[in-house]
Amino acid sequence: MKIQSVAWKKGKMVLLDQTKLPAKVVYVSCSDVRQAREAIRVLKVRGAPAIGVAAAFGLVLGVNNKKIRNYAQLKKKTDILFKYLASARPTAVNLVWALKRVKNVVLKNKHENIAAIKKLMLDEAKLISNEEIASCRKMADLAQGFIKDKDTILTYCNTGQLATVGLGTALSAVYRAKQLGKRIKVYACETRPLLQGARLTCWELKKNKVDVTLICDNMAGYLMQQGKIDKVFIGADRIAANGDSANKIGSYSLAVLARQHRVPFYVVAPHSTVDKRLPSGSRIPIEQRSGKEVSELFFKKPIALAQVKIYNPAFDVVPARLITAIVTDRTVLRFPYAQKIKRVF
Repeated sequence: MKIQSVAWKKGKMVLLDQTKLPAKVVYVSCSDVRQAREAIRVLKVRGAPAIGVAAAFGLVLGVNNKKIRNYAQLKKKTDILFKYLASARPTAVNLVWALKRVKNVVLKNKHENIAAIKKLMLDEAKLISNEEIASCRKMADLAQGFIKDKDTILTYCNTGQLATVGLGTALSAVYRAKQLGKRIKVYACETRPLLQGARLTCWELKKNKVDVTLICDNMAGYLMQQGKIDKVFIGADRIAANGDSANKIGSYSLAVLARQHRVPFYVVAPHSTVDKRLPSGSRIPIEQRSGKEVSELFFKKPIALAQVKIYNPAFDVVPARLITAIVTDRTVLRFPYAQKIKRVF
């Protein structure tokens, strides 16, 4: 089943509203940059590759809705919109990567008329979307070297079609394995506090007829201890130059458990997720989100005292030494990663 998370239709960006899943399938249209940024911020669209595409289209919406008379005005507006959209989600580097590509179109075409530059910006955003689709296919194929028939895979958060505009990152490997006739079982961690595993991954895998079992996050170690997990596949929101990988909060715990139980631990992400500017994961900015996501969001009544302090980082960092391999759309990397990332990217 093809799931379209982000698309450009008739001058607007159309998103599958992931905050409504799995109860309702609702598509929303964004006709201006404010709507685009808010959709990214509140997770109507989420997943590093998908928000990169959404940000690119958002930048296009921002300049399309303004009366811009000359190049100086266009460049100034683009700079403002760049910062505005980049602030929506600070951890996923794909967002800024995509914005830079669209902004560079403006910088490289200063001698064109304004209408032509706007069209080139839209063309670049569409190209980013198409490239991400191809990227997912490449990662899916490269990951097959790590997946055998009858494997049971543990996954975290959502790394499939909802998180990208293609097959997915980590889940693309599962889909491709199924296409090749491999009999794969998946355990999906619920992924507190926003339950992307329970709400999104299970919905998506069931739609695609993949054998999936939902577990609470704190059950993963017990399953590994019982020998029920053959390998772990996760995505990434930013990969540092040394291979340290930021992903949804709880990924680090899974990596430690996997090492203890000698379960291979794989990160699957496109080249747009690699940030060579940061020498290590300690430099990756970690988004802090509202405490209400922990205490209230999916409950009829609050489950904690109104006065209690809440710590809610959206991501943690898996040290490179705990990662068995990093599968990208260019190649497969193995530890130690620094020199290989420098050479490949």
